[in-house]
Amino acid sequence: MPETVAATVNTATAGTNLRASGEYPLLRVRNLKKHFPISSGIIIQRQVGAVKAVDDVSFDLYKGETLGVVGESGCGKSTTGRTVLQLYKPTAGTVEFEGKELTTMPAGELREMRQRMQMIFQDPFASLNPRMSVGNIVSEPLRIHKIMPNKAELQEYVENLLQRVGLNPYYINRYPHEFSGGQRQRIGIARALALKPSLIVADEPISALDVSIQAQVVNLLEDLQSEFNLTYLFIAHDLSMVRHICNRVAVMYLGKIIEVGPTDLVYDNPLHPYTQSLLSAVPVPDPVIEKGRQRIILRGDVPSPARPPLGCNFNTRCPVAVPGICYMEPDPPLVEIEPGHWAACHRVTEG
Repeated sequence: MPETVAATVNTATAGTNLRASGEYPLLRVRNLKKHFPISSGIIIQRQVGAVKAVDDVSFDLYKGETLGVVGESGCGKSTTGRTVLQLYKPTAGTVEFEGKELTTMPAGELREMRQRMQMIFQDPFASLNPRMSVGNIVSEPLRIHKIMPNKAELQEYVENLLQRVGLNPYYINRYPHEFSGGQRQRIGIARALALKPSLIVADEPISALDVSIQAQVVNLLEDLQSEFNLTYLFIAHDLSMVRHICNRVAVMYLGKIIEVGPTDLVYDNPLHPYTQSLLSAVPVPDPVIEKGRQRIILRGDVPSPARPPLGCNFNTRCPVAVPGICYMEPDPPLVEIEPGHWAACHRVTEG
């Protein structure tokens, strides 16, 4: 895959993130927020707070690249992906896809736009209707959008899709329970490809699979990206797999992106203390190197997104937090430390 240096921007630099060639992003997200209300009362309910699942996230995604989103469970990765696709209505912010603003788009127009945006879900069994055959599952998007009404052509198209994702086309009349987890995920991938999208949000597509199957599915996604010129927003826990498949990586913590950049830059020179801690836990095959590595163990638990700490979100667990600035100053913005490599940390930005 080609090396990409496409910088994520904060609010101060929004609108300036064009490639040297002048190419405009396929997906442009600015100041995205998704807050879930907390209500109190039985008869008369009133909002007493909010869970800030996604809190002021901005990034660009260019056609043909893969942006990996990593972080602990509950940091807002999946909510970001679903909000980008408008499966969740954003609390604030903008999502521009193929030059069109999605957050204010009428429902009918958004329905048409969804042909160009698809999702691969984490659980390959829960995301498939157990009462529908594989053929009906894969062809359902085509029927909904009234594409390819001829039944013979539709069946041939579905069989070709199944074959392309590594399944026997004769399985078209079988049901999800008759397949293994890896095969079910391939069915989900075929369904996502049915409408020939340009953007696919892959929400931890391999985390529910056996280790022996994960590499096969990732290699399939890479082959499909090359063949169909797909763009991926790849959400994952497995940092080793993210390094393998992604051009860039964004690290999230408590609803915010705290570091982003080209994959090799972030992995070889992590700037944020949280990123350093995550990467220190990734095993290295060489036993000599592994023995000499230093583990960075974070203290405490992740704060509640309903009550984030004052100052930097990471200050309750940070091993290098500075009294005063890290606890009193507002959460630091993303700052470009080196070309294409951004971090949100007072210690890093102030040298």
